[in-house]
Amino acid sequence: MNKRFLGVLAFAFVVAFAASYLVYQLIVGRITSMAKTEPVKILVAARDLPVGTLIKETDVTEAEWAGKVSDKWIQDRSEIIGRGVLADILEGEPFAKSRLAPKGAGAGLAAIIPEGKRAVAVRVNEVIGVGGFAVPGMRVDVLASGMPPDPRLRRYGPQTRTILQNIEVLSAGHKIEKDPEGNPVSVPVVNLLVTPEEAEILSLAASEADIQLVLRNPLDRKKEEPPGTALAYLFGERPKPKPKAPVRRRTARRKPSPPPMEEVIVPVKMQIIHGAKREDVTVGQKKELRPKKEAKR
Repeated sequence: MNKRFLGVLAFAFVVAFAASYLVYQLIVGRITSMAKTEPVKILVAARDLPVGTLIKETDVTEAEWAGKVSDKWIQDRSEIIGRGVLADILEGEPFAKSRLAPKGAGAGLAAIIPEGKRAVAVRVNEVIGVGGFAVPGMRVDVLASGMPPDPRLRRYGPQTRTILQNIEVLSAGHKIEKDPEGNPVSVPVVNLLVTPEEAEILSLAASEADIQLVLRNPLDRKKEEPPGTALAYLFGERPKPKPKAPVRRRTARRKPSPPPMEEVIVPVKMQIIHGAKREDVTVGQKKELRPKKEAKR
């Protein structure tokens, strides 16, 4: 066998062994340094805390944390207790500042309502509540159905119109009401996040008409302008459009064209007075523009 080839092969083995040993030492050193890092204690949730929960002393506990501690986590127990939860916090999860309501804001649904907005509760059933898919974070349109107050439109029967669009569902749950016999009944309720003006519209529609929630894509924020429909429209009868009044156009008055002009030669006269005698003397002539006289027929 060629000695030169054996020498190259032996050199390759030595280099590979050295590289492997170096990588091994780096890995062992990294593991050793991580093992030497002592875990610190941080404050975490002692149980699952859903949205709207008012945090109590028993909801906060300490746990060992071996990783990096974020500066966005609250480590003062007094800064956590008594605040409301804005987003679900799981058991063993640190308390992030963004997931807690400000101090004094309380808990429950009111703590998660943005400034300038209102939460309106709408009583629903399986049909109105879109089969249970109207969950927090979803977007819905609100339809109102009823008899129009205008007598001219009542001949078309009950009508349906979209009154609100792209409304966020704040929460969905149940509340306890009593039936005519006084027995408690669980009623599904959906809380919608609306402006004060939209709250008035929704309240009036819920009391004077039948409302329906229509689920929409949360990414679709475009507002449409549907014309609405009526019972008569389903069978082909539609109101005839009112004829448009003819638009009267004002005709501009034309200014009369100036008469044709012609150039004439006019004598220049001077009056000479001698005592009681007066005499007209022609001293020259000049050119003037005067209206042209039409030729007599």
